[in-house]
Amino acid sequence: MPTKDPFLQAAIEEARKGRGEGGIPIGSVLVLDGKIIGRGHNRRVQDGSVIHHAEMNCLENAGRLPASVYRRCTIYSTLSPCPMCSGAILLYGIPRVVVGENKTFQGPEQHVRSQGVEVEILHDEECIALMEEFIEKNPSLWNEDIGE
Repeated sequence: MPTKDPFLQAAIEEARKGRGEGGIPIGSVLVLDGKIIGRGHNRRVQDGSVIHHAEMNCLENAGRLPASVYRRCTIYSTLSPCPMCSGAILLYGIPRVVVGENKTFQGPEQHVRSQGVEVEILHDEECIALMEEFIEKNPSLWNEDIGE
């Protein structure tokens, strides 16, 4: 079995941390030059937030950065970024997105690609299992998170 990408593994750790806090198990990390400069997980439940999806939380935790930094980053997410998070990726010019899985939810990947962003889908079984289990046990919370 091939070794899992260490940055995806860090995003999975964030997802597990969020689930352990009673939240939705989605995690994200922002990587610059082979180093994690931001990490986060979905904190909508924990913070009573309407915007703290994993990618938004990750960007918030990375802090205020110049545009030139974002343009050299890759953002990893355990789940396909939603339209809000994809918008932030486009706004800040992040050129590459690595997605753990898009089986349980698919964001606007084609639109993001059409804007010149490289989107790589890993179809990671651990990411799929995390979300399938969560959705099965918490369907109303999941629907709230995706705006249904």
